[in-house]
Amino acid sequence: MTHLLPRSRPQAQGVPAAAIARFVRALDDIPHVHTLTIARHGHVVAEFARPPYERDAPHALYSVSKSFTAIAVGLAIDERRFGLDDRVVDLLADLVPQHPSPRLEALRVRHLLTMTTGHDAEPWAEDDDWARGILTAELAFEPGTHWLYNTPATHLLSQIVQTRTGERLLDYLTPRLFEPLGIVAPTWLQNPVGVDAGGFGLSLRVEELAAFGQLLLQRGRWNDRQLVPAEWIDQATSRQVANGTPSGTSDWDQGYGFQFWMCRHGAYRADGAFGQYVVVLPEHDAVVTMTGGLADMALPLEALWEIVLPALDTVGEDAEVPAPRPIAPSGGERRDIEAAFEYDGPIRRLCVSATVLEIDGLELRFAPDGWVVGSAGPLLHRNRVYGDHVALSGGWQADTFVALLRALEDAVTFRLELTSEGRLTITRDVGFEGTHVWEGAPSAEPDQSGSAAVDHHSVVSP
Repeated sequence: MTHLLPRSRPQAQGVPAAAIARFVRALDDIPHVHTLTIARHGHVVAEFARPPYERDAPHALYSVSKSFTAIAVGLAIDERRFGLDDRVVDLLADLVPQHPSPRLEALRVRHLLTMTTGHDAEPWAEDDDWARGILTAELAFEPGTHWLYNTPATHLLSQIVQTRTGERLLDYLTPRLFEPLGIVAPTWLQNPVGVDAGGFGLSLRVEELAAFGQLLLQRGRWNDRQLVPAEWIDQATSRQVANGTPSGTSDWDQGYGFQFWMCRHGAYRADGAFGQYVVVLPEHDAVVTMTGGLADMALPLEALWEIVLPALDTVGEDAEVPAPRPIAPSGGERRDIEAAFEYDGPIRRLCVSATVLEIDGLELRFAPDGWVVGSAGPLLHRNRVYGDHVALSGGWQADTFVALLRALEDAVTFRLELTSEGRLTITRDVGFEGTHVWEGAPSAEPDQSGSAAVDHHSVVSP
């Protein structure tokens, strides 16, 4: 993949290599950190992709998407397509209820950006036209008086940009942001009526994410062009509203800007579920990006503050920066045993042979002592996972076949356990609903081919 930022030895940019080495080892102990990039003074000084993940593959950014939506809003405002304090009922007149409430009439673009809409719960609508459904939800508070993390509010921003510019977010940002930065073939999930989700759904490559962070650090300037007004970057990345106790130790209590989180230590960040981060440290001229599938998102930030931040511009010893420890494969052994089942669950049919796992007719190779990368689009899309590629490791451990499946372009992971009697357990470790376990029990004796049919399933949410 083409480098969008120059590379440099850490010491040359005032970052002791020994500190980076300690940081990498700390991240080794945090499950599911997929990639890391550290840039200082405009140069990448450290980067990794933890095998089996790859730096040149796109990765779902989840709510980091919100920060890109904020940039689109700023560009549209600069082009006078609408204003920061314009009323939502005027901008989306065709979508608002016939008799809007006084609070809805008071709702402005600024409130959507700062997540101070007045909702007391996220107003997700079951209607295919998300914006219309969101606008019918009751506002429990006066706009501007109550902060609530609100992904539907970001979708309304996407709807406004599309309504006022005639282009979906992705197309609007392509000539203004993506192409000048060197971002190639970004994708953004849409709602059923063709509006980009806005609050989630953007996928970029890791290098492209780091370039976005560097653009923020440079207040919207890239090479010799001002891509985004510096004043908008300043507003978006500064504390616009309180969302907790700034004197506390949580990076989720330091205030909120225009779709950006404030951090401790004078930093701010774009932040996505399961460990997608663009952390910008203006006082230190540094950017740190990460992708992952984390359960505890605070852990890598704590390691950043405790290990890297104090070491900047100190005289530290040189050291070789280690590669991250690869994610452990399943282990076990190969066997020429085949099992199959059918049931109404996330996987309807599965067969196991010595080297091939067949899931609903899709054949994926596996190995017990390593990861085999393959394409599994139909399976992943049915399970709400972005991307097409998976890494698979599997082997027989006693009488149970254990397969570990990782979506390489997303945070989601699956663990499959299939006994020789045909009993199946599927565990999804990361997802919007948290950890889920599906269980299938055989309803028939194995036939001569060693297959068993399963027609019962239960879903357990531990």
